[in-house]
Amino acid sequence: MTLPIFQVDAFTDEVFSGNPAAVVPLDKWLPDAVLQSIAAENNLAETAFFVASKDAADFELRWFTPTVEIDLCGHATLASAFVLFTQLEWQRPVIHFSSQSGSLSVKQSAGGYTLDFPARVAQPVALPDGLEAALGQPVKSFSKAVAFMAVLEDEAAVRAVTPDFDYISKLDGDGLIVTAPGDHSDCVSRYFAPACGIDEDPVTGGAHCTLAPYWAGQLSKTGLHARQASARGGEMFVEVDGDRVKMTGKAVLFMNGFIINY
Repeated sequence: MTLPIFQVDAFTDEVFSGNPAAVVPLDKWLPDAVLQSIAAENNLAETAFFVASKDAADFELRWFTPTVEIDLCGHATLASAFVLFTQLEWQRPVIHFSSQSGSLSVKQSAGGYTLDFPARVAQPVALPDGLEAALGQPVKSFSKAVAFMAVLEDEAAVRAVTPDFDYISKLDGDGLIVTAPGDHSDCVSRYFAPACGIDEDPVTGGAHCTLAPYWAGQLSKTGLHARQASARGGEMFVEVDGDRVKMTGKAVLFMNGFIINY
């Protein structure tokens, strides 16, 4: 038996930028250990797996980093929808996924593909000892949803962060977002998740479930242009709609092939 596999650069319209994700369509779920081994072999921030759903959703969707399964991933959801729309001849305008984070959907839009995700609003928490030293930058405010979020002075400070991954890996959240107002966008961010096997994620849809409601409140606007200041870089357009966050971005196919030995 073989498995099809696609590698997609998400939240970009050109290869070698955005966030690469592997997408593996399945006829049925394989053992978790096999899924994790495939993700480790791919060694990308996330590998997405999906199967046709027997319930209200169209597909069940799961995501694995090289070391763990996670409960929400934006760029690999975008990549999965891109594969369905462009490679697997999905004909309807919207794809509905069921996931550990509930119902998610992706629709084709003028700006590419729009993801409908749950908002994850951060609450203020005490600044932990050593965090500013671990970032190499002063922190204006600190809060936590699923991941921690440190607000810095400006985009230059976000770009200048020199993260201490050992320190960050010991924080008890899913990772650490650093963010600030953008020079040429509403907000800019970086995301570090070394405890999940991802030192720095290039473009992080899940982090924007927290970033979007924060910056919408700070800027008194519901529609935002967001950039992620990783080495690869990427951007998305984000809208806060009640307790949901809608993220619009593009994607491009880098390669496809088959897994022939698993």
